[in-house]
Amino acid sequence: MANIFEDPKKASRKAQLFEAGIHALENDGWQVEKIPGFGKGSVRKITKGSQERIVSIRTTQDQWIAFPRNDAGDAWVTLSDVDAVVAVSVDDKENPRFAQVHLIEGDEMRARFDRAYQARIKAGHSVPKKRRGIWISLYDEEASSPVSRVGAGAGIAHKPIARIPLAEPGLPAEQEKKEAGHAGTDLRPLSISDAKKSLSMFLGVPEESIEIIIRS
Repeated sequence: MANIFEDPKKASRKAQLFEAGIHALENDGWQVEKIPGFGKGSVRKITKGSQERIVSIRTTQDQWIAFPRNDAGDAWVTLSDVDAVVAVSVDDKENPRFAQVHLIEGDEMRARFDRAYQARIKAGHSVPKKRRGIWISLYDEEASSPVSRVGAGAGIAHKPIARIPLAEPGLPAEQEKKEAGHAGTDLRPLSISDAKKSLSMFLGVPEESIEIIIRS
């Protein structure tokens, strides 16, 4: 939950994650538009046929997302105004390779944040308003203890609608393609174990569910 803008690579990654969220929505058939005069950078209008929804795209590099309370303490800034939340997270906090994009109903996210808020108040925690707000984990199982786990697990309950490969921050697209091309000309032997591990990360499935058959 550090300030990502103090690290240029993390700031670049945030932009990649946001674009991954938009790309995933478009691939799912949604037209994505900014809302003139709305004033909230994460909010977009998405349209598919007769469906029209307002969503907030939230990115995370530590697999936790946040929304702040309003000044009156009776609603959520941004979250109270949207129909759904597009939560875009790295697949791994230490070595991110993919953006995982989750589309979660606004009512469910409000309920999760309401539970988290009430649990913290009951436990005597101070609840910051404005910028930082309340944080909940996407991929931890929800539990009543510790109190930080209340409201968690939205990323478990709602599987990603897309997993999008991430580029190395700061690497121009053309250079990335060139390096990928060079890498292909310098092949190294690959063990079955390495192949299963790579496929597991790419497909998002356990290694034990992958079977490799070699025919001579």
